[in-house]
Amino acid sequence: MKKLIIISSWLLMMAIACNNKQQESHTQHNTEVVKAQYTCPMPEDSVFSDQPGSCPKCGMDLVKMETEDHAHHQKDMYTCPMPEDSVFSDQPGSCPKCGMDLVKMETKQANQDVELESLLKPTNEFVVSSIPVTTIEQRGEQIEIEALGNIAYDTRQVGSISARVSGRIEKLYVRYRYQKIQKGQRILDIYSPEMLTAQQNLLFLLKNDPGNTTMIEAAKEKLLLLGMSKEQLQQVVQSGKPSLTIAVYSQYNGHIHESTNGGSMNTQSGTMRDISLITEELSLKEGMYVQKGQSVFTVFNPDKAWAVLNIYGDNQSLVKTGNVVRVVPETAPNKDFRASIDFIEPFYRKESKTLTARVYFNNSSLKIPVGSQVKATVFGNTKEAFWLPKEAVLSLGMDKVVFQKTNGGFKATKISTGIIHQKHIQVLSGLTTTDSVAVNAQYLMDSESFIKIKN
Repeated sequence: MKKLIIISSWLLMMAIACNNKQQESHTQHNTEVVKAQYTCPMPEDSVFSDQPGSCPKCGMDLVKMETEDHAHHQKDMYTCPMPEDSVFSDQPGSCPKCGMDLVKMETKQANQDVELESLLKPTNEFVVSSIPVTTIEQRGEQIEIEALGNIAYDTRQVGSISARVSGRIEKLYVRYRYQKIQKGQRILDIYSPEMLTAQQNLLFLLKNDPGNTTMIEAAKEKLLLLGMSKEQLQQVVQSGKPSLTIAVYSQYNGHIHESTNGGSMNTQSGTMRDISLITEELSLKEGMYVQKGQSVFTVFNPDKAWAVLNIYGDNQSLVKTGNVVRVVPETAPNKDFRASIDFIEPFYRKESKTLTARVYFNNSSLKIPVGSQVKATVFGNTKEAFWLPKEAVLSLGMDKVVFQKTNGGFKATKISTGIIHQKHIQVLSGLTTTDSVAVNAQYLMDSESFIKIKN
């Protein structure tokens, strides 16, 4: 009986050993039989294949699906937050293409724990995906602001030619608008009864009371105040005859415009006067009368100009007086120059919601035509803030959302954003430095649904 029990025990042990060996062989066989599976990175396509290739729906390269056993033993992988760079590494470091820090890739082990409840959530609230993630980064960015504008006259250099006496225009020496004149150039001759009477009084004193120097000097001073030049006065004294007309000379260099007919230069950007009004002859003619103190002509100096730049709303808080600006004229890109912002207009111009900044410069050597369009880059501002790649933020009009990583997938989260600089966007609120978000929010958006977010 004892021998029978021993034999039975031995047979049982042999059976168990044989069964274990069969199970090991079966497991090894299953491991060898399981083939690699490939899927489309776009979760909504639901494409699977046992061969590498391209997705028949979107054309993207299929990615290899990891088996459960391999997921437990694989090394940590790192990738660039910018999806277009396609950089992968098994060590942390910097991207050789854009210089950004590589981020750790989420393994698909997390997806093994996805519950049925997550899979049943609507796609406009929750997305199951293995897309790489990134986090916000706090750093200082050197902000360069692009702006458009035009060249305008510097109105501080505007001169006015006025009539000091009432009278009739006997001779006009300028004939058309925008005619260039020089300082000291003769503009027109005026016949004035008042001037003629003042000359006769002076000549009467010189002839009948030459010793009365006080009255004579007073008479000469009156003629000078009425606009007579010293040369004209000397000629009247020497000839003993009054001049019937008085010459009016320009005290400025520049382009001449009519003051009496709205001929002043319009310096507002984005407007253009009728070309027929610009090129037609002056409406001021010989034989017309002018009044004392009337502004006859306005002279704009083209050598003193400013670049009027339009700053859009997102960048207005970053532009300050003194910022260095590089201005590139579209008519002469080789004549780019650097200057600084001298003045920021404290109001919005009519029918415009852009802030206007003025950049004064000397145009005497550049000779850039007034009215030319320019492109400008404003330097000099460093912004310390939290930044995300632009692709990680999805715009829904008034709202901005990101897909935040949670257990089992991604959920849409509303955030507040600030300025956009190159490939990054400022995050004001809604995320912390420990929150992970999808590097490309557009990949996770269902084209046939609206993103639903909770305020």
